[in-house]
Amino acid sequence: MAKRINVLLIAVFLYNENMRLSNLQKFILRTILTRKQTRLDRSLFLQFYQKQQRVPTLSKQVKIITQSLERLIDKGLIVGFGHKTKEKYFIKEVKLTATGKKVARQLLGEQAPLPIKLKKRSKH
Repeated sequence: MAKRINVLLIAVFLYNENMRLSNLQKFILRTILTRKQTRLDRSLFLQFYQKQQRVPTLSKQVKIITQSLERLIDKGLIVGFGHKTKEKYFIKEVKLTATGKKVARQLLGEQAPLPIKLKKRSKH
């Protein structure tokens, strides 16, 4: 039987402004910043897929969110809380770091792209 140990996952690397963030990662950072609680349950991030046209299966959504959370932890933008078994970490809650708050505030200041399709003009 796997032994459970409570763990705090902290990033080793520092965030570089040239690093790109996916739409899901931006959604995660904005969501954590705009909520009143400092620690958020990871299940909130499933809301990201409600706005998508092509929705993956629930198991793939969980896998993608886990991967995004791990990458944000590696970049030093969030801290993960959960438990560790012999094989892997299970992230249950996340919290923004000071660097993560700065990046999330910058993301809130960015203009969201509008879903407008422009028709190409034909030359006469």
